[in-house]
Formats: sequence, C-alpha cells, structure tokens
Amino acid sequence: MGKEIRKITTQIELRAEDEDKDGVIEGYALKFERWSEELGFFVRFKEIIDKNALNEADMRDVLALFNHNDNYPLARNTVSGDGPGALQLDVDGIGLKFRFVPTATSYGNDLKESVRAGVIGKCSFAFEIDPEDPGAEEITYDEAEDMYKRRILKFKRIHDISLVTSPAYEDTEAVLSARSKQKMDELKTPQRSAELEKLKLQNELMDLTTV
Repeated sequence: MGKEIRKITTQIELRAEDEDKDGVIEGYALKFERWSEELGFFVRFKEIIDKNALNEADMRDVLALFNHNDNYPLARNTVSGDGPGALQLDVDGIGLKFRFVPTATSYGNDLKESVRAGVIGKCSFAFEIDPEDPGAEEITYDEAEDMYKRRILKFKRIHDISLVTSPAYEDTEAVLSARSKQKMDELKTPQRSAELEKLKLQNELMDLTTV
C-alpha cells in the first residue's frame, strides 16, 4: 500500500525559548478520536484515528517537510539534540505532537516568517497501514449517512509530518489501498443481497396469503 496523506487544522506555534535560540515550531500533526470531514473522490468516507494507533508505528526516521516536498527538509528525528534540524515527536493523550527548529536555510527562514505572520497554519502527515493486517483498520457502512466510516487502529509507519498551505480536509489527498476499497465494496454488496432476499421472501408471503 502507498502513502496516504491527511491534512488537519491545528494551532502551530512559533516561539523562542530565549534570546539566543532560533524560533521553535510546534503543534500536532494528528489528533486521536476526532472524526474527519468527508474524504475521498470516488468513495465517500470519514475516518477517525484510534488512541492506540501509534503504539506499534515505525517512527524511527520521520522528516519534517514543507508541503510534503522532499526537496524542502526542515528537520528529522534521527538528528540528535534539540538544535536546528532536530525533530522531536511525542505521543500524548491528544495525538502526535511535534517540535523542531528549522534548519538555517533560505526556505527554513521563509517558513518561520510565514508561520509568524499566520500565512501558514496547517499541519499534515503522511502514513502507511498494512493492508494485510486485519487489525489495522475497521471499516463500516453507515446506511443513514450513505457513507463508509473508517477507524484506523494501527499505523504501520509515519513517513513525515509537514507544514502545509492548503486548506484542511477539503483538499485531502485520500488514497485508499485496493484492499480497503474492496472491504468497502463488500460491505454494501451483502447488505443489498440481504435486502433483496428479504424482499423476495415478503413477495412470496404475499403470494401465499392471496391464494
């Protein structure tokens, strides 16, 4: 399965710990137990992230990027210390919190100015789940909303966290694996088959009562 990307609206802070330090950018890349807006282009669905979804996630090498562009790396959690270029990740009761000082590059400095001015205030993260793991996700179909609902139970890997310029959720790049799409299709098919069988049975009963 390829990477999936989700964008969220969250508060990003830019602050200096003291006069001798560069600006620290921090915020949440994802939050637990909060339903997304409607996602998908061909399949309508919402999703929610389970509070335990990061327990087994591979986060050994996570990049901080701008607009998910590998050409604009800002920090990495393999860099030791807390200076420029070091990404710190912390999982708490809210979600995945990040903290970093961008590298002293032209785009890093430009980013800090954009965050300071409020031009950039969105976060995003790129992730992967294991489509072969039946415990990785739970997909249900909500007949009332005519929409699938996906609960992510287990992330396989977090690829990057990113500061982004695009709006949250409305423009989300929602890429589902073929296996996930198949699960969604299977949810509706048995339900429709059962409805048809029920209708046929009702018709047969009506025929019997009219004899």
